[in-house]
Order: sequence, then C-alpha cells, then structure tokens
Amino acid sequence: MSQARATHTPVSEIRVKKYNRREAIAGYLFISPWIIGFLVFTAGAMGYSLVISLSDYNLATGDISPTGIDNYAGLFEDPKVGLSLANTLFYAVLAVPFEIVFALLLAFVLNRVGRGAGFFRTVFYLPRMTPTVATASMFLLLLNGNTGAINQFLAVFGIEGPQWLIDPDWVKPSIVLMTLWGVAGTMVIFLAALKNVPVELYEVAALDGAGPVRQFFSITVPMISGAIFFNIIVLTIAALQVFDQAYLLFWRDQTNASPESSLFYGVYLFQQAFRQFDFGFAAAMAWLLFVIILLITLVQVKMSNRFVYYEGDNR
Repeated sequence: MSQARATHTPVSEIRVKKYNRREAIAGYLFISPWIIGFLVFTAGAMGYSLVISLSDYNLATGDISPTGIDNYAGLFEDPKVGLSLANTLFYAVLAVPFEIVFALLLAFVLNRVGRGAGFFRTVFYLPRMTPTVATASMFLLLLNGNTGAINQFLAVFGIEGPQWLIDPDWVKPSIVLMTLWGVAGTMVIFLAALKNVPVELYEVAALDGAGPVRQFFSITVPMISGAIFFNIIVLTIAALQVFDQAYLLFWRDQTNASPESSLFYGVYLFQQAFRQFDFGFAAAMAWLLFVIILLITLVQVKMSNRFVYYEGDNR
C-alpha cells in the first residue's frame, strides 16, 4: 500500500503542476492586451517623458539636445510654476471635502428612496455623462456675475452675488461648483458602501438610545471608512491634475486676460507644451507633479491605518 502511494503521488503532483501552468498561461494570455498597453502607452511613455525632461526638445522643430537637470532647476526659477502649484493645492484642499460631503449626501438620499430608486439613480448620474465642454458652457452662463442664474437666485433673498469668473477670491469656488456637477461617480461608490452596512447595527443602536447623529458617526462612518478613504485618494489625485474645468472656463480663448488665480498646474503645463512647444520643461513639470501626488498618496495611506476600518479588524 505504501509503495502504491509512493508511485502515484509524483504523478498527481505533475498533473497539478501542469494544470497550474496551463491556468497561469491562460491567465497571462487574457490580460496580455492590458500588459502590452501598459508597457507601451504608460510605462513606455513615462520612460520617454523622463528622457525628454532631461533634454531641450522643441516640438515645432523636432530638435532635441541633452540639458541635464536644467529643466528641473528651471522649475524653481519660474514664478508661474510656484503660483500654479499653489493654486492647485488650494483648489484640492477646497474641492475634495466638498465633493466627499456632497456625494455622501446624495448617496444617503438615494439609499432612502424606495419606489422608483432606479429612476432617481439614473437622474442623479446623468450629469456625469455630460461632456465637459457642454458643462463649461452651461456654467459660463450660470456664473455670470451680472446676468447669471445663480446670482439672480441669490438676489431673491437680498444677497448680492459675487463676480464668480472675475473676482480672484471666487475663481476657485466657481470651479468647485462645476466639479460638483460631475460627482456622481463618487456618489455611486458611497451608495454601494451604504448598502453593505448591516441594518442590525442600526436596530441595536436604536434600542440602546442612539440617535441618528450618533448612529452616523459610530456606525455609518466606520463601516464605510474604506470607501471614504478610496474616494479621498481618487479625488485628491484628480484635483491635483485639474485641467478641463479651469481651461474651459478661463483659458480656452488664448488670451492673458484670465485672472492668475485660475492658472492651475495642468493649465500651465499645457501652455508650456503646446503653446511654447517646450516639451522638456513640460515633461519636468509632469514629473514634479508625479512626485507630489506620490508623496501625498503615501501620507494618506499611512494615515489610513489609524482611521480606516476593514471587516475582520480587531479595532
């Protein structure tokens, strides 16, 4: 009996190894389009941009010559780099909390809807499908300081609305308002997280005398903290790369009349690359932004160990 086991065990192990190898090959074949696309269009492009950032490359003439770290040194000498970076960081600090709160509020509303929930989810998600150019055109009309619908609505309550698109203090809030229009993607993630919170927890808390506010901070927030953390990271990265909203509202006419408070990092990078044709400097700007986003994300991940609850944790 022992000899039979000894002779059959290696055969079964060989079959298992062959099966696992075939499964692995099949898996790699299925994901090979993504791997090829990542290597060519992401990793390859990043490597090439790093080479360009160390050279003087003019897109118009095609001339390229090595310059070392001169482009990176130029980042600290150009005052507009610091200005655009400060505008972008300020916008991110302003926009991300508003997006989180607004998306969570919409998710709560949809989570409470019973009959017709599918219809309301579709209606709430439709703004996300609106082209950015159309959204910008709409907000140009809404945010007009003299005849805009928002200021006219405020006038009903005796409030004099600001010059949203002219006053430097209100430029970034105007872009935040436009950003909130497309917050439906974040809302869907929050809605899915709210659906997974056990109802029994609320029932037990209600029996113990906990009110809605206490239930929200003691049950809802901890249970959806993973979704909150994910959305904060995604929205922070998106805010630091903001381009469409600022460009369409303030910079698409290619004039210098736009307020400096609307000059975001992505807009200035675009100007350097496709108006000044200084691709080397623009590539250096892109790598600086990559490092900043990486550092901010690492800090957020480190902080998440204290505030994010995952199912199965003992905290």
